[in-house]
Amino acid sequence: MNFEILFVLLGLIGMLVALILDKMRPGIVLLSLVVVFMAAGIITPKQMVAGFSNRGMITVALLFLVSEGVRQSGALATVIKKLLPERKMSVMQAQLRLLPVVSAFSAFLNNTPVVVIFAPIVKNWAKKVGLSCTKFLIPLSYATILGGLCTLIGTSTNLVVHGMMIDRGLPGLKMFDLAYIGIPITIAGLLFILFTSKKLLPAERPDNFEEEEADAAEVKGQHIVEVVLASRFPGLKRKLKNFDFKRRYGADIKEIRQGGQVITKNLGEVRLQEGDTLVLLADDEFTKAWGDSSVFLMMTNGQEIPSRPMPGWKKWTALALLLIMIIGATIGELPYFQERFPGVKMDMFFFASVTAVVMAWLKIFPPKKYTKYISWDILITIACAFAISAAMEESGLAALIANFIKDVSGSLGAWGALALLYFVTLVITELVTNNAAAALAFPLALETAAEFNVDPMPFFIAICIAASAGFATPIGYQTNLIVQGAGNYRFTDFLKIGLPMDLIVMILSVGLIPLIWPFVQV
Repeated sequence: MNFEILFVLLGLIGMLVALILDKMRPGIVLLSLVVVFMAAGIITPKQMVAGFSNRGMITVALLFLVSEGVRQSGALATVIKKLLPERKMSVMQAQLRLLPVVSAFSAFLNNTPVVVIFAPIVKNWAKKVGLSCTKFLIPLSYATILGGLCTLIGTSTNLVVHGMMIDRGLPGLKMFDLAYIGIPITIAGLLFILFTSKKLLPAERPDNFEEEEADAAEVKGQHIVEVVLASRFPGLKRKLKNFDFKRRYGADIKEIRQGGQVITKNLGEVRLQEGDTLVLLADDEFTKAWGDSSVFLMMTNGQEIPSRPMPGWKKWTALALLLIMIIGATIGELPYFQERFPGVKMDMFFFASVTAVVMAWLKIFPPKKYTKYISWDILITIACAFAISAAMEESGLAALIANFIKDVSGSLGAWGALALLYFVTLVITELVTNNAAAALAFPLALETAAEFNVDPMPFFIAICIAASAGFATPIGYQTNLIVQGAGNYRFTDFLKIGLPMDLIVMILSVGLIPLIWPFVQV
């Protein structure tokens, strides 16, 4: 092990520790490491910034705008309300109506807005029909994760791997390449949820907020509002006593749900974190002012959150544009169209660009505010992932680890290496972030395939699935973090149903991937 390998290895260990401790946003953690690698001469300045011009990364940014356009159109909310029954039925029957549709939407839209739209609606509906919302919110998050495994645009992780493949001169993933493995996994996962969630998930826990106090507040024109803190909330990492929430937002905090704990005393000493759920006493002006703000990921108050008026034609235009984007990106890569339009690469980047711009022109989302709909931290994380991948390859660390994987897999050969790579990627995902997991796993997949002299595609598919399928912890995927506070879930609630989900998806993936993409010698 030479100096460069040791330097990069120590840097990666430091990055993982920093991500687990969550002292800074993932983007600045990865950017710091990339700058250190550049300063040490491990990578060049050109390699450092290469990820910022990658088509996969820019496609993610464009899809944020497309998802926001569909969200603001109100089309998804209209669909979900028609699906939810007006009368009480069994948990399984309600989930059967809801979850497959959620998975279908999340296959083509960013998962976070799908959960942000559906979670308050589902929670309010469950209360009206006398069902426990805790039987639906974790399944809602899991259904979006499963749906994201089915297409190229289902999750940013797939586009990260796609971008890295193109960066290495490989063809990249097509729109429905992942569907061959994603659809069977989604079906199996949804069946597991349908038959086990009623038993594994807790009954609804009563709020600690006193009912008499809530009734007294109603008399004063106030009501209980729950908000989930977004990455743009200005008070993150600060103690509540040092951040005047009442003055800024005109609402009183009565309860904080953080990391599975419900805090009602000494609130001033609580250091606010992204994903925290705050239970507030607020009036109608609060929901009007902040209901559509990027400061809060989600807001629910037992009634409809007012949104800006949207003409009916814009609602259906948004869905039509989404459909055109999906179909266009799918058929645009067929040989027939490539021969007819040799000067234009009609891939997902092309159609996402056109769709986002048309939505802005039609004001389906406010064009003057477009920057606030893009998660810049995710984009910086993705861009830096390319530089970290380059550092692992340039230093020789990726080849060293790939050789270790080959030795450990032993007589199981490429199949055993695939299983080990999947497991390592999954563990990193559960501890840190999905994009960071993909960044670390990609060069390992490339080098491991080279060690066995086989096509790397099975390994790329494995890390796409493993880096996105984080079910066992709230931090494994952002949608889990959103529903944790909304449903007042504890950490163990995710473990009970999430660990079996992780195991099911891993077994199916490791078993099916080599059948669909055989280990072809190259």
